[in-house]
Amino acid sequence: MPGWPLVAIILLTGGLAPAFAEPDHPPRSDWNDNIIVSGGWEKGPGSDSQYGEAPVTGPEDPFKYEARVACTSGDSIIFPECASVMPPCATSDDASDKDGAESTAVYWYKALRNSSPPNWTYDSGPVCVQGKKPRDILAEIAAQISREFQHTPIAAASIGSQPGPHTLRGKDTNVYAIATTQNFNITLLEQQVTIIATPVAYTWDYGDGEAWGPTPVHGAPLHQDRIGEQTQTSHIYGITGKININLTTHFNGTYNVNGGPFLPIPGQGNIPSPPLGLTVWRAVTRLYADDCITNPNGIGC
Repeated sequence: MPGWPLVAIILLTGGLAPAFAEPDHPPRSDWNDNIIVSGGWEKGPGSDSQYGEAPVTGPEDPFKYEARVACTSGDSIIFPECASVMPPCATSDDASDKDGAESTAVYWYKALRNSSPPNWTYDSGPVCVQGKKPRDILAEIAAQISREFQHTPIAAASIGSQPGPHTLRGKDTNVYAIATTQNFNITLLEQQVTIIATPVAYTWDYGDGEAWGPTPVHGAPLHQDRIGEQTQTSHIYGITGKININLTTHFNGTYNVNGGPFLPIPGQGNIPSPPLGLTVWRAVTRLYADDCITNPNGIGC
């Protein structure tokens, strides 16, 4: 800012810190040069002094912004007077700041939104950022996401059988599952989180004491002309009577935070389907010698 000496400081986050000078472009009209309020910070990977999710100036701005804490302990070693030239960041008096967190002096860096990896360059600062105490939001979400996934209302797969609802003992009964990939949008720690549940395996309980799985095979319905053929998921019943086919579908989960990259969710969601009732009949074959044309009342006619 005006009147501050021009010096350079090495940041612990790497690279040269900006000189304490007025930026060569006018400040943004939607940023306050003295106090910038940041609702939720995200600590950068492997850093104690770098925070992401900075304010966005609007859809026409091609840049994304990142705050880096000014005058770190490393800065103080190189330039002991750095604290004396920092802006006066005081405890927040804002009633909406429930944590009463102290403001923090930061430099703003910028990079093109679509750059990968981002090429960060100095933009402005040092200025004060106040709001909630800096937290590793991504790590907190990662610690909670497995529990959230287990409580996500994933729709169970539906079960089909051919033939059905009646089949024959000793014949192949084709069973199959119909499951879908499902998306869920939730708010977690004031961040927008998208969860995707993808069916990846199936455990079959055929209702007669026989089971199969987990298997990636979900089966499929046959054409009417092919009913009775053996399939990967078909089953031959050796009993008669009413049985229930049960199925558990195993879902893998991925999630992202605020539109970032998708990350795997530890564990699986194991979703049981409503049972499918089936009646197994026995087929009896008999040989008859009567000619039903000459003797319409014969056995078997």
